[in-house]
Amino acid sequence: MLSGKNILIGITGGIAAYKTASLIRLFKKSGANIQVVMTPDAKEFVTPLTLSTLSENPVHSVFSNEETGMWDSHVDLGLWADIFIIAPATANTIGKMANGLCDNLLLATYLSAKCLVFVAPAMDLDMYKHATTTQNIKKLISNGNFIIEAKDGELASGLVGKGRMEEPETIVEIIKDYLKKGLPLSGKKVLITAGPTYEQIDPVRFIGNNSSGKMGYELAEKAYNLGASVTLISGPTNLTTIKGVKRVNVRSAAEMFEAVQEDYKKSEIIIMAAAVSDYTPDNTALQKIKKTQDNLQINLKATKDILATVGQLKTKEQLLVGFALETANEKNNAKDKLKRKNLDFIVLNSLNDKGAGFGFDTNKITIIDNNNNIEEFELKPKSEVATDIFNKIISLL
Repeated sequence: MLSGKNILIGITGGIAAYKTASLIRLFKKSGANIQVVMTPDAKEFVTPLTLSTLSENPVHSVFSNEETGMWDSHVDLGLWADIFIIAPATANTIGKMANGLCDNLLLATYLSAKCLVFVAPAMDLDMYKHATTTQNIKKLISNGNFIIEAKDGELASGLVGKGRMEEPETIVEIIKDYLKKGLPLSGKKVLITAGPTYEQIDPVRFIGNNSSGKMGYELAEKAYNLGASVTLISGPTNLTTIKGVKRVNVRSAAEMFEAVQEDYKKSEIIIMAAAVSDYTPDNTALQKIKKTQDNLQINLKATKDILATVGQLKTKEQLLVGFALETANEKNNAKDKLKRKNLDFIVLNSLNDKGAGFGFDTNKITIIDNNNNIEEFELKPKSEVATDIFNKIISLL
């Protein structure tokens, strides 16, 4: 969601400036481009060298550089930014912003900015409660700024009360939540299953498959970046989940069935990308089975069909997507599964296609919907496959 965004961070002269270094790091990890503009007093609390190292850009603090004679254009900075965040914002700077005063580069940039401005106040509790500060904050809100409210806690003065700048991790999430508004899946709840399931034979052995979970995880990230509230029910995998996606870890088909039952009723979009085991041992040995003979017979029983169960119970307002991994008679098998399990569309891929299936970072899919519309796609990275799948979902919504 923040990838490629131009984020301008303004830092004023408050002790909370030390937190802004972490904020820059978090934005960089999210793929954003960062520039920093700071007031002269801010340099007393955090050095430009630290900020330029983290942001990978020179820090802006004065209108002209005496050594180079170059002019630092506040207009260019304001036009460059997609988002402007002033964190920390002291009572002094908030007062000047509210009243149109302009005596440093940060304030000139603020008055020139065309983008949304987020303000994260930080000051002692009496300053924060003061009537003039309250009035100035109201002015900023009325002028279209977004206030990231200060929090209660221990302050630099030793007092405890409201005035602490919000934590960097929370600031990032607040901005992401704001950016979600107006996105195609804003307000939608999406449930996705991913990865394999493991069916225990004994304490050390299991029946499983080669699913890596990559496709499901790419779908979860894509859904989140489109504005959805995402729950990912994942079988065993080494993959990590992006911040903002709710992850539920399961191991067996039975555990995945129960987790899906708990969540599917609350979801408008349900995508079953997991490779769920069709069979599980009839009895799981409590102790390791010893090798005492040449042959071992294990009785298997069918697992509960998660996709079919949801297909039977889903409402007209819910959209259900299934996957089919085939090795022969692919399209006919996929169409049959689409109908039997009451899906809105099915995503077909074949192990016969090079670079598709388990373990790859790429996939080659065909989408078949319940109106028998068929769309075939070229081999591409799974992140782009996720885009194709959600383009189909959005078209149906």
